[in-house]
Amino acid sequence: MGRAGWLGLAVALLTAAAPHLRAAELPIVDAHLHYSADAWEFLPPEDAIRILREAGIRRALVSSSSDDGTQKLHAVAPDLIVPELRPYRRRGELSTWMHDPSIIAHLEDRLARFRYVGIGEFHVYGADADLPVVRRVVELARQHGLFLHAHSDAAAVERLFRHDPAARILWAHAGFDAPANVRAMLERHPNLWCDLAFRSDHARDGRVDPEWLAVFEAFPDRFMVGTDTFAPERWHYVGRHAAWSRQWLATLPAGLAERIAWRNADALFGAFPAGRGQ
Repeated sequence: MGRAGWLGLAVALLTAAAPHLRAAELPIVDAHLHYSADAWEFLPPEDAIRILREAGIRRALVSSSSDDGTQKLHAVAPDLIVPELRPYRRRGELSTWMHDPSIIAHLEDRLARFRYVGIGEFHVYGADADLPVVRRVVELARQHGLFLHAHSDAAAVERLFRHDPAARILWAHAGFDAPANVRAMLERHPNLWCDLAFRSDHARDGRVDPEWLAVFEAFPDRFMVGTDTFAPERWHYVGRHAAWSRQWLATLPAGLAERIAWRNADALFGAFPAGRGQ
């Protein structure tokens, strides 16, 4: 092969590899983080923000028990932190909040004082999604133009949509459900998105599982990544998780990789305005 032939081959190889090279350096929007009370002393807000910036996180969706944790981070880095309002005033309310009407007054107070993009992440399963407190949460989301971030099974998600067919729901952990079931839910509900936090079955050894790949390709605008710092020590995993996400995203076409890495989250969160509500 002559010099021109070798040059043409090199250009072709570089062109073919270019989408993956770009994906490997992708910025990340982390769509599932918590900065709850047990992390505040262990990890001051400035240190948490430093971890996010060093990991190349360009925006971070944060909810906390209590919401004071989210506000602490937002005060330090309003350009980075995208707040959502968790119903929990303390950790122990994870399994009881839907039975406690006083939660509603708490949410209404916070919604009057601060700006958010969503309500959640909250945990609710099955028929509990029909309880009056949960119904009121759906109403508050509609009233304030917020999405719902639900750690739920498919049955609860179906009930949330029955309460408000126009609701926008971010399904935490994609329901920890199988790709075929996730696909079926996405087919039924055009306003359903999924975060992939705290699961690794969609990518092994740096490559995407074929079943998940088919779902990603069928619904390129519906998935986003997240770390889930449900315990303080999980904050030290943020950088590793971002690097791992870039590794498997690098095997996807550039457009799809960008959507999952940050574009889908940006579209859902919108141009979130920093500062307090008026």
